[in-house]
Amino acid sequence: MAVDYQPPQCLSRPIEVPSKLLMGAGPSNAAENVLKAGSLPLLGHLHTEFTQIMDDVKQGIQYAFQTTNTLTLAISGTGHAGMEAALCNLIERNDVVLIGINGIWGERAADMANRQGADVQTVTKVAGENFSLADIEAALLQHKPAVLFLAQGESSTGVVQPIEGFGALCTKHNCLLLVDTVASLGGEPFYMDRWQVDVVYTGSQKVLGAPPGTAPISFGPRAVAKIAGRKTPISSFYFDMNWLGNYWGCDSQPRKYHHTAPISSIYALREALALLANEGLENSWNRHRQSRDRLISGLAKLNLKPLASEPAARLTCITAIRVPDGVDWKSVTTHAMSMRVEIAGGLGPTAGRIWRVGLMGQNATDERVDRVLEVLAESIKSATTPVTVMGRL
Repeated sequence: MAVDYQPPQCLSRPIEVPSKLLMGAGPSNAAENVLKAGSLPLLGHLHTEFTQIMDDVKQGIQYAFQTTNTLTLAISGTGHAGMEAALCNLIERNDVVLIGINGIWGERAADMANRQGADVQTVTKVAGENFSLADIEAALLQHKPAVLFLAQGESSTGVVQPIEGFGALCTKHNCLLLVDTVASLGGEPFYMDRWQVDVVYTGSQKVLGAPPGTAPISFGPRAVAKIAGRKTPISSFYFDMNWLGNYWGCDSQPRKYHHTAPISSIYALREALALLANEGLENSWNRHRQSRDRLISGLAKLNLKPLASEPAARLTCITAIRVPDGVDWKSVTTHAMSMRVEIAGGLGPTAGRIWRVGLMGQNATDERVDRVLEVLAESIKSATTPVTVMGRL
């Protein structure tokens, strides 16, 4: 029987993927052995060899989060999937959820919580600032939430949110603490157990340096109790932690089929976590801090200023840079891309106001900091002079 439509001509040609230096807000460049791991032979999603790799990944995630939580695994999906999985497991209709908003990720969390039927309340800061314990305690007293959401790394503004002390504060007010570490894990210190964080998630494609598509997540004892005590079913089958926890070997029951895991992505995540474990968290934190400081010093020589005026509020992994008056931000990023270097623009509340430079994983090195500064300087020059200055490829 004849087909109605012919094969697309584009698929008759081999795929072509250029090599670029990814110095934007993510993904970051992956190490060669991480990419090679993704090309290893496929296994079945319940084969013994694959479930052993899942167990390796689970231990690597526990190390990265600094936790011993049993319910620790990788969601099959990006960082947004981690956010949605956390919220849909914790929230029942009309639960009060307090969202800290100082950039796009608080806005997204509020949107998702609303879709779960939560009574969403917010506490806000302007772009470039973070929350104090006093800010949050006042909001906890006012709203009496069941869940508090904070983003440790607000990638849209280049701001780091201190987390130490907030877990104890939430415990005092009978509230669960949910933390987004997509743009910070591995680059900023994080101690899930020590800081009494109830739920945390991250993404694979930033500091971890794996391809996008997996979202490590962990639930502490109070969060597990909240799930067990639900009066209504979890709204998503795909993100149901009762099913996912079993599939990942987090309970005492034989593993049951829930979904077909992204086999190759789990291989790559395993190798990315192995790189972090071999380097050591302390060394990784120090390397990212040193790279950020080198970038800030270089920006000062170019008369460029970070969006976060307070040094303590500046995220190590992503630096937000104010676009000077008279400079077309888009022309700068376009010129940089012509040199095969990605520099990102703003996002959400900072769109058109800033550039964002990511120093994550393999890209947090002196050499790559110096390269992005060189490209940024040349690209700004090209955007502010009538003669285009071409950079080297």
